Amino acid sequence: MSENKTTHFGYEQVNVADKASRVAGVFHSVAAKYDIMNDLMSAGIHRVWKRFTIELSGVRSGDKVLDIAGGTGDLSAKFSALVGTKGHVVLADINDSMLNVGRDKLTDKGIAGNVFYTQADAQYLPFPDNSFDCITIAFGLRNVTDKDMALRSMLRVLKPGGRLLVLEFSKPANPLLEKAYDAYSFSLLPAIGKIVTNDSDSYRYLAESIRMHPNQETLKDMMSDAGFSQCKYYNMTGGIVAIHKGIKP
Repeated sequence: MSENKTTHFGYEQVNVADKASRVAGVFHSVAAKYDIMNDLMSAGIHRVWKRFTIELSGVRSGDKVLDIAGGTGDLSAKFSALVGTKGHVVLADINDSMLNVGRDKLTDKGIAGNVFYTQADAQYLPFPDNSFDCITIAFGLRNVTDKDMALRSMLRVLKPGGRLLVLEFSKPANPLLEKAYDAYSFSLLPAIGKIVTNDSDSYRYLAESIRMHPNQETLKDMMSDAGFSQCKYYNMTGGIVAIHKGIKP
């Protein structure tokens, strides 16, 4: 039974039923300063990672796109321009604080009409089968309790031939880079979080969650096992981040 099952919350083992609420607490805490922290944590390079994700997506006019864990809406804003008036974008996030920040940000940019907002769990997507031409999940999969279930849920709502792109922190290819990245993640990152958001614990969890996330080959195999075909990945910034792509047969 679920009450006897545990999973990781960073390095901590927690009851499966408790993980979602623990993750929610983290993102309620950081939502208001999420964009500022992204720029500080990555020195702005997250914009390059997201731009490459957009390029790999192949999204064009008239497409229907689901941006899972869409947060503050960076990808959704770009997709809105690409799909135009004949398509639409659904910005989905399990966390209402993040969803509200994203909605306000896109509204302030004048983006409306073809973007819709849904509070949704990636494991139980509330959409019909074969609904979307493309699904993205950026820096969200590592926070999902059951990643295999989430991948199967994404496969179900994709149209045949539809693409899934997972943008996520991964494992650096170079041992020296990995050592430097560890030092940054566990020393500097929580300190920045303390200064900017007065919350070092949430950023310590985020660093730990990155280390617990499957590496490039493991995630590729998980996508194949879930039913995706032509699975491949692209390392960026020395493997600190990777984009995984799979196609629904």
